[in-house]
Amino acid sequence: MAPLLAGHARTWAKRRMLMLRYLLAPAILMALALCPCVRASAAQPRMEFVEVAKDGKGFALAPSGKKFTPWGFNYDHDRRPRLLEEYWEAEWPTVAEDFAEMRDLGANVVRIHLQLVKFMDGPDKPNAKSLEMLRRLITLAEQTGLYLDITGLACYRKKEAPAWYDALGESERWDVQARFWEAVAACGAGSPAVFCYDLMNEPVVPGGRRAAGEWVAGDLAGFSYVQFITLDQAGRPRPEIARQWIARLKAAIRKHDPRHLITVGLVPWSVDRPGLTSGFVPREVAGDLDFLCVHLYPNEKKPEEDLETLKGFSVGKPLVIEEIFLMNCGADYLRKFIGESRQYACGWIGFYWGQTPAELRQSRDIGPALTAAWLEVFRTARPE
Repeated sequence: MAPLLAGHARTWAKRRMLMLRYLLAPAILMALALCPCVRASAAQPRMEFVEVAKDGKGFALAPSGKKFTPWGFNYDHDRRPRLLEEYWEAEWPTVAEDFAEMRDLGANVVRIHLQLVKFMDGPDKPNAKSLEMLRRLITLAEQTGLYLDITGLACYRKKEAPAWYDALGESERWDVQARFWEAVAACGAGSPAVFCYDLMNEPVVPGGRRAAGEWVAGDLAGFSYVQFITLDQAGRPRPEIARQWIARLKAAIRKHDPRHLITVGLVPWSVDRPGLTSGFVPREVAGDLDFLCVHLYPNEKKPEEDLETLKGFSVGKPLVIEEIFLMNCGADYLRKFIGESRQYACGWIGFYWGQTPAELRQSRDIGPALTAAWLEVFRTARPE
């Protein structure tokens, strides 16, 4: 995966800092597993699988054929902030309550971010306990009627990356990543609650060569969101490296799961235009993906630029705005932007960090106020 509201962040790194800086102090609620809203989740009807609609412009449920519009939250960390794997075992009632709250706010998708260090104990050794917790989370998703966007291979805490992993070369690192996805796909294959597998958050192919071991970029409040899939371009076309990487990981998933959708979460500067670029040019990498994702924080001072970015991602496959939030705009503009973006996008995923609007309104700080405003937009602006 810069003060909040100082605000007109001019770089992607500054934008990511905005969300992390203003998370509230922890208020862990124990015994929530007994909450009526959690108990009621057992009564959820059997979920259907999500697939690309026949017209290729959106999603549908199978076998009913009913239209499905992804509308949900990134559940990437809590308010401290701690990553999900850092508390999901000891504080499972909190996770269960958060899922119920997201459902009650109107979400149908929750995006989770799995850390490689928690799921791979060695190049050939998946972590059994983490896989069991993932199965438990998938069951919770089924019980609450929420679909999971399972994003993998995260190395958000740079200092925790295994030395053995960072020492690997390109091919060997891809092999480990493939084994990660084989293990995860084996967990999710049979469940209709899996919306998709997102191969990696914000991958980049470098233009040129990076220093040994420098696989991730940035350090935003202890998190590094951008990850390189190679350290040496070695004269190869960058989109070709991206295509080969996608194909390698897709093949690993398909060994165990022939059905669930596959995508990758891309930065907006993946569009092939002058300036910064990730190498994951949408039109050139879309072939092995079921749909595309972009992370876009609308800027009300540059509305044409944001829509032009979405146009660049519109390459004949469904497009989901996988990250969106009140960073560079107000609530009214974001509501308007979501409506205007429907000409290109068919899904929107914001953020939820474990506090309801009522809880957020108890604080006078600007961060909670922004989050509360976002949740009000979420509650009222859902596209039909």
